[in-house]
Amino acid sequence: MKRRSFMTSLAAAVAWPDISRARSTAKISTIGFLGLAPASAWSSEIEALRAGLRDLGYVEGQNTAIEFRWASSVGDMPALARELVELNVDVIVAPASTQVAPVRRATSSIPIIFAQHADPVGTGDVASLAHPGGNVTGVSMVLTELAAKGLEILKERCRQL
Repeated sequence: MKRRSFMTSLAAAVAWPDISRARSTAKISTIGFLGLAPASAWSSEIEALRAGLRDLGYVEGQNTAIEFRWASSVGDMPALARELVELNVDVIVAPASTQVAPVRRATSSIPIIFAQHADPVGTGDVASLAHPGGNVTGVSMVLTELAAKGLEILKERCRQL
């Protein structure tokens, strides 16, 4: 999938909790973003996120704000996750499983969106891919449940031959 369409999809997922309310009121929706590495390492992804949000009518500084927190190590992430929760952001983007874990420990009520989780079911971050449950959802890069279903369908087709 091309980066632009992927980030547009992520932006749509981020925007969904407040999409109708944000357009009908003057409230500024605040997105928390927990990153691991210097911000400069994420510049193209962050620009794609901002472009995707703009495509959906969310303009930073007008009707949307993004609170970035950049961890220099995995050990820094729990405190930064708590900071985002204390800011009472509307949604938190935790790009991968490394960021999801500390955010999930910090809140059970603020929606958490991931973009490239290795195994959200296996780590317990979601109940299942079809029905994540709780406050965590996103896109998994390892499709363990889908691969098993694909093998099941292939096996059934082979029996039919």
